Amino acid sequence: MRVIAGTYRGTRLSAPSGMATRPTSDRVKESLFSIISCRMSLNGIHILDICAGTGSLGIEALSRGGAAATFIERDRTMQPFLNKNIAAVHCRDRAEIIISSAEPAVRSLAARGRQFELILFDPPYDSELYEPVAELLSTHALLKAGGLLVMECSSRKQLPPVIGSYFQYDRRVYGVTALELFSWEGV
Repeated sequence: MRVIAGTYRGTRLSAPSGMATRPTSDRVKESLFSIISCRMSLNGIHILDICAGTGSLGIEALSRGGAAATFIERDRTMQPFLNKNIAAVHCRDRAEIIISSAEPAVRSLAARGRQFELILFDPPYDSELYEPVAELLSTHALLKAGGLLVMECSSRKQLPPVIGSYFQYDRRVYGVTALELFSWEGV
């Protein structure tokens, strides 16, 4: 696993051995960031990476010009990998790691008044978190108007076209992986 473009291009990222994680493939990651860059500039944006695992997606966004990233991961065994990967790209000063389940972390960020232009959400494919977390993000207005919420899920799963105040504007399938992209244009 590596950073595929931007400032940190080619940097190898650490991950636990075995099947404990399901890192996003380079092909899917490249497609995702191509889709994002057609919609918005990554320069200077704030990124929220939920169910971050090794931090690969958030680090890719930082490499491509993001100002800062917040990584949420509930599995404490992933923290050393997150720390190592953030150190490998020298962006400790632009990264915040929250070791917590998604829902309480989102509530905490909302209480602090945080908002993001890009939210990346990649829970385990069999998770029941997709809709409840997206609803919570919507309720607490964590996504800025014009921003993007990207949910990576199994291609066998189809998320509803509207979740809270977020509207799906694109769905792409890559083998067993689907990328579902939502936006909020504001009121």
